[in-house]
Amino acid sequence: MSAFLHRLGPLWPGVPFALGSAALFGLTAPLAKALLGRFDPQMLAGALYLGAGVGLAGFHLARRAVGLPAPEAPLRRADWPWLAAVVFFGGFLGPLLLMAGLKATSAASASLLLNIEGLATMAIAWLVFHENVDARLFAGAMAILAGAVVLSWQGRGLALDKGALLVVGACLAWGIDNNLTRKLSSADPVSIATIKGLAAGSVNLFAALARGAATPGLVFSGAAALVGLFGVGVSLVLYILALRRLGAARTGAYFALAPFIGALASLVLLREQPTTQLLVAGALMGLGLWPHLAERHDHEHAHEPFEHEHAHVHDEHHQHRHDGPVTEPHSHRHRHEGLIHSHPHYPDLHHRHTHG
Repeated sequence: MSAFLHRLGPLWPGVPFALGSAALFGLTAPLAKALLGRFDPQMLAGALYLGAGVGLAGFHLARRAVGLPAPEAPLRRADWPWLAAVVFFGGFLGPLLLMAGLKATSAASASLLLNIEGLATMAIAWLVFHENVDARLFAGAMAILAGAVVLSWQGRGLALDKGALLVVGACLAWGIDNNLTRKLSSADPVSIATIKGLAAGSVNLFAALARGAATPGLVFSGAAALVGLFGVGVSLVLYILALRRLGAARTGAYFALAPFIGALASLVLLREQPTTQLLVAGALMGLGLWPHLAERHDHEHAHEPFEHEHAHVHDEHHQHRHDGPVTEPHSHRHRHEGLIHSHPHYPDLHHRHTHG
């Protein structure tokens, strides 16, 4: 097994984390659709995110209560400005703009425009944070996004009105959020997802209550919270772990598969029939996924000396000593000495160098 994982190189475990995140988020769509008959849409969004925040907080407290060691690096004082920005863009501004946009534009236009989030995530990663992406990967990402557009197309055109601009603004806010979360990806993803879930859930819940939305009752609220725990909370934890290993651009491309996974789940859960639209979207996404899975980015590169803290094992990038035995993975502040070598890699925590 270890030899097989070694051959996977940088694909493991970043790609499984990204696909797992997309799968859980995609599965949330048909489950949330089943709950919408009992919920105001904004109230449901609040219940999903609060379910994620409360559930993950419970996991974190239970882990501490039984004395399980935390292998992840805790959030430090230097992380709080980034976390505040993540909560603002992803937990407050994004949902607020989306809800305002949905009031002023058609559902068909909104479903198409929501695909801009993936495009915004990748564009910001490439243009602002200078993640390396070649022409093949760019074409693959565009094919995945084209598949998502085909999947959400309802044959009614696209209304570029005030509501549409607000939805685009929400997508840009989430694109910024995704890239800023990359700055936090070395810290404990459960803590990050807990804080973000509680913040985003509270914003949507109190906004819905302020509008006079009715509460759906304990049973349906509990069901929404459970869906949110896995579809939002665990999905976000996996997304952060993928960001740590793949960078924002590649993680965003894999995550764009979420609507297709959700559509496949609908065939089983809601007994819907496959359509030509679904088959075309699947073909486009499969075509776009292949360049990412087949990528082999390998060149000689230099690591400058630096210090940081994150969960790690003693691999080729972590050759430091400990006083006494340790378990792996573990987290502590450690120093990387200068190193020049060549091997396949992604823009992970240790390979965020520039390219000519």
